[in-house]
Amino acid sequence: MPAIHGLNKTTLLDYPGRVAATIFLGSCNFRCPFCQNSGLVLHPADEPTISEEEVLSFLKKRQGILEGVCISGGEPTLASDLEDFIRKIRALGYPVKLDTNGTRPDILKHLTESGLIQMAAVDIKACPDNYPSLTGMLHPDLDAVRETVDFLLHANLDYEFRTTVVKELHNENDFIEIGQWLKGAQAYYLQAYKDSEEVLQPGFSSYSLEDLEHFRDILHQTIPVVGIRGID
Repeated sequence: MPAIHGLNKTTLLDYPGRVAATIFLGSCNFRCPFCQNSGLVLHPADEPTISEEEVLSFLKKRQGILEGVCISGGEPTLASDLEDFIRKIRALGYPVKLDTNGTRPDILKHLTESGLIQMAAVDIKACPDNYPSLTGMLHPDLDAVRETVDFLLHANLDYEFRTTVVKELHNENDFIEIGQWLKGAQAYYLQAYKDSEEVLQPGFSSYSLEDLEHFRDILHQTIPVVGIRGID
């Protein structure tokens, strides 16, 4: 079974248009300094776990109430038994949305082509040149992320791209380049950064709504649906 470290039993945010539950898996191959789930990234083995049986039992009881399941992390595609776990969720009749950083395109493709996921959300960290700063990795696997982006732009799968915008780490050029990179994408969301004690490196800040609207206008030139999330 995958290492399940969290279960949000009801969310209206994580699976757009659906009342859903969100399952959090441990481990990640990035070290994004602004990550809100630092425990799952840095020391997942020390985090409390929930059994697969408990999660599936909960989902079975909520059939007819919940409308979908979101699998997040960490980076869920690192779980070796992810496919088997998703099959069990699908057997209960739930559509599944996968949150990913895009570094495992083969897994995303396989899950899509097997009909196991019905939506994907890919975190676009920054423009390609800025990926090392945003991922905490000297050589992040940009080829893999590009392959994921290209697949989703042409696949028959519901998807969205999104970027958590950090004032100290992003600038206007990021969004000019992202707009060209993701040209014609189905949907893209700017997420306002929120600082907390759970952040891998606390102390960053968010842009103002006015600034985020400016970035949205830049992106809207090439992407038909661009939204802003997380502004109170």
